[in-house]
Amino acid sequence: MDFNNAVNRSLEIREAYHQLEKKYHGSEWAIEEDALAFLTDAALVGRLAMAHQERWPSGTDPEADLEHKIAESFWWLMVLGKRMGIDSEQALEKFLKKKEDQFL
Repeated sequence: MDFNNAVNRSLEIREAYHQLEKKYHGSEWAIEEDALAFLTDAALVGRLAMAHQERWPSGTDPEADLEHKIAESFWWLMVLGKRMGIDSEQALEKFLKKKEDQFL
C-alpha cells in the first residue's frame, strides 16, 4: 500500500466522521478529542494483546479484534499528524533512520 494513498484515504474517512459529528453534535471533534479517541483505541490494543495471549478473557475473536484496533491506531495517527501539520511519512522515516543509526 502506498503511504500517501493511505493518508488520503484516512482523511476522507475522517471527513465522513466529521460530517456525522456536525449532524449529531453541532460541531466536529477538536484535535484533543481525536487524540483521546486514539488513546482509547491504543489502550484496547493492550487489552486485546492480553486476550490474544490468553491472559485476559474475551468473548470475541481477539485476533480479528486486535488486527482491527492496530489498523485503527495507524489510522488515528495519520489523521492526527495531518491535523497538526505533521507529515506522517516523513516523521516515520526520520524516526526509523534515527533508530537505525542508533542500533544498527
